[in-house]
Amino acid sequence: MGNHKSILKEPEYIINKGKPTKVILDIEQYQELLERIEDTEDLAELEAIRKSKPVFRPIEEVLKGKK
Repeated sequence: MGNHKSILKEPEYIINKGKPTKVILDIEQYQELLERIEDTEDLAELEAIRKSKPVFRPIEEVLKGKK
């Protein structure tokens, strides 16, 4: 998948009262996670657009509306 570097650092867990409550990630891991979330959201939006019935208007009508 692209030119992503291999991530060797393990996440660090913060434990509170015996339960994991927070995670510390390497900045590269964090940025990759954000990119994956964004990609997933984009795919979901595209899927919704594909399932909808788009309404098309002639270009002349669109241009008249801008005046």
